[in-house]
Amino acid sequence: MKNLCFCFSMHIPTRLKRYRFFEIGQDHYYYEDMQTEEEVTQMVQTSYLPLCKTISEMIRLSKRKFHCAIAITGTTLELMEQYTPEMIDTLKQLADTGCVEMVATPYTYSLASEYNESEWEEQLKAQAAKIKTLLGVQSTTLWNTELIYSDEMAIKAWQLGYKTIMSEGVKHVLSWKSPNYVYTTVANPKQHLLLRNMQQSDFLSFHFSDPQHPDFPMDAEKFVQQLTALPEKEEIMNLWMGADTFGIMQRSETGIFDFLKALPYYALEQNIGFLTPAELSKQTAAKEVITVPYPISWAGENKDLSLFAGNDLQQEALQKLYSVAERVHLCEDKNLKANWLLLQDANHLHYMNHIEQGRTQYESAYDAFINYMNVLSDFLQLVDEQYPTSIENEELNSLLKTIRNQEKEITELKEQIKNLKRRKQKSEK
Repeated sequence: MKNLCFCFSMHIPTRLKRYRFFEIGQDHYYYEDMQTEEEVTQMVQTSYLPLCKTISEMIRLSKRKFHCAIAITGTTLELMEQYTPEMIDTLKQLADTGCVEMVATPYTYSLASEYNESEWEEQLKAQAAKIKTLLGVQSTTLWNTELIYSDEMAIKAWQLGYKTIMSEGVKHVLSWKSPNYVYTTVANPKQHLLLRNMQQSDFLSFHFSDPQHPDFPMDAEKFVQQLTALPEKEEIMNLWMGADTFGIMQRSETGIFDFLKALPYYALEQNIGFLTPAELSKQTAAKEVITVPYPISWAGENKDLSLFAGNDLQQEALQKLYSVAERVHLCEDKNLKANWLLLQDANHLHYMNHIEQGRTQYESAYDAFINYMNVLSDFLQLVDEQYPTSIENEELNSLLKTIRNQEKEITELKEQIKNLKRRKQKSEK
């Protein structure tokens, strides 16, 4: 039986305001709240809410046979709590159906997996706690920022308990292989790697309403017919895209929502099912190991990190940012920690690339770099006030090690207490 695995990624960046050099040391608030609120409201009302309501309708009409996943960052959930709380209620309703998996992501849309392992781990834990608190669910499936993946990252993820990782079906990695299988990682044969079908996913995101595309016009019945024509052994197809595909990139008048809503009817008629990433990983046998020695992503033509770390401007910003990671980890200042998360958003780095600009308020990559570095300079001064640069990194690392060991010991003691309570209850019974 063939299965479709849908996943919709949701992330909205917090916009930086125009921050001049002379404001460094004077103004410690960096954000354009009005613009951010407008973008959140537009995204939710035009895309996210209609999409979630369509998903809910698909679950109902298919008698709960339609399953999918949503990847949403913690900082985006915070923005929704502030500006569009109805979106949180809608996500909770979807999670309660048991048909929608809320996959794990870093708390903010960061490159921490490549630049600071401990920061990445903290963000994953924070995101898991946020999802558990707001939506009452948890996941062992990982969607890293921009679907970034490598063998080294897989090993870290396995140590953190992630049994399934989602990434891009990059041609130079797959070679002659198909993305329409479940693979295993080098970390452990029990850890599964799912790969996005680029061709079909990108068709929906970029070409659904393109009259020049050979598959235009597309409807649900025609799409399902293409799936049934795939080789018999190719049992899965991973269709993952930004949730803004629906309503923003492809406007509602293109029929994209009607197309999505009709899919379960035609798919189930052809014995094609729908699974979440976790379900797919459990129910489908893995084919073989995929080796990825260097980081890949779903970004740009090269499918690597070049859009975020490919030039000197981006490298300078990343080096300055993560140079204070240990100091920020030690501090207790909530505002400082909140700024730390928001400044890690990969969109700030994307605006500095020379290849594509996307939706940006900056005139050039250099303009984006100057504005970001002005903000970062003020932030670094605030960090230095708490933990001066005169303190050696070795000393900071020693403090961090002591703190982590204490946290580990506390966790182990709590687990021992739980086990003792269970034994006591059993003996009393």
